[in-house]
Amino acid sequence: MNRRFSLGLLSAVALVSGFSTVDFPMVNLLSSTHAAELEIGAKAPDFKAKGVDGKDISLADSKGTKATVIAFTCNRCPVSIAYEDRFIDFQKKFAGKDVKFIAINVNSSEDIQAMKQRVEEKGINYPYAYDQSGDSARAFGARVTPHVFVLDGEGKLAYQGAFDDKQDGPTTGHVENAVKALMQGKQPEVKTTRPFGCGIKPNKG
Repeated sequence: MNRRFSLGLLSAVALVSGFSTVDFPMVNLLSSTHAAELEIGAKAPDFKAKGVDGKDISLADSKGTKATVIAFTCNRCPVSIAYEDRFIDFQKKFAGKDVKFIAINVNSSEDIQAMKQRVEEKGINYPYAYDQSGDSARAFGARVTPHVFVLDGEGKLAYQGAFDDKQDGPTTGHVENAVKALMQGKQPEVKTTRPFGCGIKPNKG
């Protein structure tokens, strides 16, 4: 069994059966570590996280943009790893177009040094920050990695869910479509999809 198939099988089994491990914790919808998802049209909560460059990152950094993408992700989840190249390509595509992409890791089992190493190894070109408190994930209602939230120019939630329609061979870029709509002064046609990935495991608030 090859590595790619094994990782895919692990993700599929975990998502369907609720299986969990230390490295790939799966979602527990009844856990007190997760809050209700932010509603479409609601003002996004501010947050503070430490970037791998040592600088604080907050929602205020997105002031003046047409769209802000907040992606809750991590270093270890096979689904998150699979999406790193797509995040990098997205950042390249929308660079200089008043679009901000911020990746946040809240998993208590990870740390900023490992994140910094991952950025260097992978050549990650977007802000990647660690929120040790996990408060940002609870405020947004993020449940898996990756779980993506797109905000409009007023900081209101315009889309939340998966980055695209499927991990292998995607045909619809949900986040890209949402951002393009906002750039044109419109609201996304698709506002919510079901995110898929490994369960977020933040510190208990």
